[in-house]
This record gives sequence, structure tokens and C-alpha cells, in this order.
Amino acid sequence: MSESRDVIILGSTGSIGVQALDVIARNPDRFRVVGLAAGGSAPEALAEQAHRFGVDAVAVGADEAADLATQPCDVVLNGMAGAAGLVPTLRALEAGRILALANKESLIIGGPLVRQRAEPGQIRPVDSEHSALAQCLMGGTAAEVRRLILTASGGPFRGRTRDQLADVTPEQALAHPTWSMGPLVTINSATLVNKGLEVIEAHLLFDLPMERIDVVVHPQSIVHSMVEFTDGSTLAQASPPDMRLPIAWALGWPERVPDAAPGCDWTEAATWEFHPVDDEAFPAITLARRAGTVGGTAPAVFNAADEACVAAFLEGRLPFTGIVDVVAEVLGEHLAGGEFAMTGRFERASDASSGDHGGNPLTVADVLQADAWARSRAAELVEEV
Repeated sequence: MSESRDVIILGSTGSIGVQALDVIARNPDRFRVVGLAAGGSAPEALAEQAHRFGVDAVAVGADEAADLATQPCDVVLNGMAGAAGLVPTLRALEAGRILALANKESLIIGGPLVRQRAEPGQIRPVDSEHSALAQCLMGGTAAEVRRLILTASGGPFRGRTRDQLADVTPEQALAHPTWSMGPLVTINSATLVNKGLEVIEAHLLFDLPMERIDVVVHPQSIVHSMVEFTDGSTLAQASPPDMRLPIAWALGWPERVPDAAPGCDWTEAATWEFHPVDDEAFPAITLARRAGTVGGTAPAVFNAADEACVAAFLEGRLPFTGIVDVVAEVLGEHLAGGEFAMTGRFERASDASSGDHGGNPLTVADVLQADAWARSRAAELVEEV
């Protein structure tokens, strides 16, 4: 039996945090909650969690969450939403904590910064797709990997043309067919921006070039991702869509947590479908590949512009197809040497994935500056739509 692990959860009142607490509550001999952080939108829920788990350390807001991430514990689970998770991720790594990472944005926008601070094995992915890849990669050596295949459910609008997406409402976009998630991730799943972010995340986590990371649409969301090896074999990780499984895997590795979630029922007939992505109707993945290949601050611009556009869409100020259209325009300006790229030492944004800007290493300030510019520019373009 493994020794009990002390866990700090950032974003405890969100979807990932709530499910992580469920895993922990059912395994009190394996895990103990020693700190909770949340954004402050649900203070009653945070107080109830702190009371139920006997937690003394509670933080509200991103700055306090970053401080909490350095406190003594075995594992920090970062389940925060959006770019606000970057600094807590960096602080947890610098403090030597194992990082169970559900906040993909912190890796995507701060890729070089995160990779520089992370020791081998220090980051354990919580996204179901990257958890699946990590598990499948155990089936061979790095030299034997031909490509990674991420699966996408296709969201609620799978099969629609671009013209058929023009009048999509926020209510329709929030009705994901298989997963229950927060509004930002749910809308990003509907546009496939989320899958584009996951391509960048896989590139950074597993150190494979973009051209060796593919995406296929799998509506059943049972196969969470696959790894194809050089001999033609493909390993897939399959389980019903339940985030408690990848959460438990990240918290408990290298030992699995028994009964973390129900498995597949192999006594029932089932059909699994796989389809290519319609890049014309859903261009977000192609756009994300461009940002991820350039690297540096480009992924931060992509992510920040998207967050601003999703907020505008949910408020009824931007059509559904306008989300990726505006993101593309903001990213294009950045890469072409627009207003942000022409300030200070950023003569162009065509930096390599190492995060080097004309010989100057990427900094947190650079990322946050790019993030702020992209949000501002996206807001300006939304008003013009």
C-alpha cells in the first residue's frame, strides 16, 4: 500500500476540482487534502469543501493560489481555468511539487518557461487525451513512436458546414454531447479550439513535432487518444468519458487507484467511429498548429484572443464563427509584426519554440504582455464585427 499523499487543489470549486475531491473522498487512505484555492465565484462551496475535508489553508484568487502552490505537499493539482493558471504552475514546479496539470493553458502559453522548470516526470497530465497518450507511450521507447493521435468528440456541431454554424447560440454551444465542463472549455470544444490547444500541449509534453501529432473525430469519446509505433502497431487507451480516471492516474502514479471510475462494459455491443476533422468548418486546429510551430508568445496570443472571443460570444456580442475568425486575425497581426510585435524588443514574433526573442529568453512578463495585447486587440475587433 502506498503512503498517503498530501494534495493541494487549485480551482477546487470547478469541474476538475470537484471530481478530484470525489476521488480523494473515496480513497482517504491514499490522499489527504491540505489546501484549497478557488476564484471566489462560489464562496459557499469553497467553505463547505474546506470544512468537509478539514483543510486549514484556503486561498481565493490567482495570486493567493500561486502562494498556496508552494506550501508543503506531495502533489499540486492545477485545475484553474485559463491563463491565470500560469504563475501557480511555475511556482509549484519551482517548489519541487509534483504537478497534476489540468490547466493546459499554463503549459501552452508559457511552454518554454514551464519546460525549463520541470524535472523529468514532475508534470502529470490530467487532460484525458494526454493522460491516455502518457499511458500508451509506456508501450514502447521514444524512438519507436511514429505519431500521436488525439481524439475529439466533435462537439455538438459535428457534421455541420461553416454556413450551418453561423446562427449557433450560446445555449446550443454549451450543450456538449459527452462531457460536463466549465463554459470556456465547453465552447472551446464546440469550436475545436480546445483540440488545437491540446495539439500544442502534446507537442510540449511529449516533445514531438507538430507534423507527428494528428487529430481524429471520435464521437463516442471512449478512446481518449492513441499512439502509433514504427512497426505499425497502435495502442489506444479506452474508458467511458469520466474525468475521475485521469485525475486519479495523475494523483496516484505510479500506482493506479482502484475503482477510480467505471470501466467499459464489454458484454454490450458497441460501435466506435473515427472521422477526419473538417478543417473548413472547424479551422481552429490548423490555426493552433501555426501558433505552436512558431512558439514563443504566439500560443499566448492564440489562447488570450480566444478567451476574449468566447466571453464576447457568451455575452451575445460575437457570432459563433466569429470566435475563430477574430482569433485568426489577432494571431495574423502578431505574426506579421503588428502593434504588439513592434514594441520594445519584439521586432517580430517569428520566434522559435525555444521561446527566444532575438536572443532574449522568454519571460513571464513577455507572456503576460502578449496576453494583455491579444485580449485588447480581440476586444477591438469584436466591436467591428
